[in-house]
Order: sequence, then C-alpha cells, then structure tokens
Amino acid sequence: MTSISLPTPVQFSGHETFPLRQLWLRKAYDAAADGVGRPAKEVFAPEVGIRRFGVGKNMVAAIRHWAMACDIISESRDGRISIAPTGEALFGNVGLDPFLERPASAWWIHWLLAGRARRSTSWWWVFNQGAQQSFDVELLTDSLKAAVEQAGHKTSRVTLKRDVEVCVRCYAAKRDGRGGDDAAEPLLSELGLLNEGSGATFSFLRGPQNSLPEGIFAMALMEFWTEREARLSTGQATLSFEAIAHEYGSPGRVFKLDERGIEDRLSGLESLTDGQLRWTDTAGVRQVSRQIRGAQDELHVDLFRKAYGK
Repeated sequence: MTSISLPTPVQFSGHETFPLRQLWLRKAYDAAADGVGRPAKEVFAPEVGIRRFGVGKNMVAAIRHWAMACDIISESRDGRISIAPTGEALFGNVGLDPFLERPASAWWIHWLLAGRARRSTSWWWVFNQGAQQSFDVELLTDSLKAAVEQAGHKTSRVTLKRDVEVCVRCYAAKRDGRGGDDAAEPLLSELGLLNEGSGATFSFLRGPQNSLPEGIFAMALMEFWTEREARLSTGQATLSFEAIAHEYGSPGRVFKLDERGIEDRLSGLESLTDGQLRWTDTAGVRQVSRQIRGAQDELHVDLFRKAYGK
C-alpha cells in the first residue's frame, strides 16, 4: 500500500459549519445559470443571496461553497461564474436528476467530497485514513493535524475539529433528534455510511452498498486510476484488485465496500463499458485492464447516464 498523503489543494473551511442540505445544490445551480459570466461575488453577494435563497448571509456563503465542492458551479481565475460538469449533467436542460432524488446523485456527490476532495480535505481523511471500523472525533482530529503539519500546512486544531464534525454530520444525524435546521433535507445521510455511537464516536457501515450504481463505481474507478498515475508517474494498463479495494483514495475505501461488493461490480465492467475496461480473475491474478477507445470523457459521460438507467 502506498503511504498516505493529503490531496491537494487542502481546504478545511468554507461551509460556515453548515452540513450539506439537499436543496442547496439546485438553488446554487439556478443562481449560477442566471448569472453565467458574471462575477461570483455578485451572484452570491450576501444581500442577493438572502433575498433569493431566504437564508442568512453565512448560509449564502455555505451554499456557494458546497456548490463548488460538489462540482455544480465553478469560478474562473478572474472570479466569473460558470456551470460545472456535474451541475450540467444533473440540472441542465436534459438533467439526469433535477431534484436530487436518485441514489446515484448522493453516491456521486459523496465521491466528489471524499474521493476527488478538491475543497473537502477532511472528508477524504475521514473516509481514507486507517482501516479501523470505528473512530473517535478527537483522536481523528489529532491524526489529521499531524498529517497537515507533516505536509507543511498551518491550520489550527479548532478549525480541523470543526471541519471533521461538519463532515460526520453530513452522514449521521444527531442522535437526540434535535438537529434542527442543520439536520434538515439530508442528502448524504441516506447512504448509510456512518453510524453514531456513544460520545463522539462513529463507525463505518461497510458492506455491498446495494444502492451504489455500477456506473458511479466505474466513474470513481477511472478517476482514482488517473489520479494514481499522475501521483506515481506510471502509465500502467492494469490495476490490481488490492489497489482498487484498499489504497488511499480508492473506490473500495471511499464507498466502504466489502470485497464481495467490489468483485460484483468489477465482474460487470466489461459489459458496462463495452469492453473498454475488463476484469480478470484467473490463476490468482485479479486485476482490471483498460483498452479505452477515444477520449475518457466520452466513457465518463456514458457511465454517468447508465447510472441513471439512461
């Protein structure tokens, strides 16, 4: 297994301590669609967002953050707003899931946060560090702080703990049932990936993840493979089962799949991708090989549509 290292860039703020709510991403998309090409600071200005979204100014900032973290909107270097690929795929003119009602959407957003992790470093850390089934928020925060310092970044423990707490609250509602507005309209909690124990302890619910579509798994596998190649400077045409199941940032870790659940999805890759990805399990060799024809973007789009039965 490769040594653990944080994805780059690192980010531990932006959500204003508000967990992701289901309706926020659609609201952000609509605002961005009306303001394409305009400065994002105008589209999501506090006074504008308060009127449009009916929330406080801190929530306006949170909506903007989550929409960027979940690939719904993007901002250019000069701060102008545009629709990102996931936003267009889900909410565009032929959107696959305009109201985020399908399990595929929640699984893909989870991957964006905990697998791709462009603005959600703590999500990556929570779902990738260690192999233990349960964790304590305090101890996990300490291990994250050590990793952050080792990577040469300076972030306070208070900030890191707050980020970790927001992460777990995206997946596990408060046990006392008094979550209030912060627990409203859950999106990621429906995945059943985290369960809260006593105190500030949580446990992962590893298993076959029956609601995870094969198309989403395959998309995540391709992203992991590409990122792995860039990080290790390799160009191998095969990827081992061990890497897919257990390496940091792998679909096996991020989706908390058991080995049977991974094998079941790998066995269907050849049919799902029209032979562009193939699973081999013979003579003790378990690996995926690829024979991508044309741009990977085309296969990515095809897999996304198949995840929704299109």
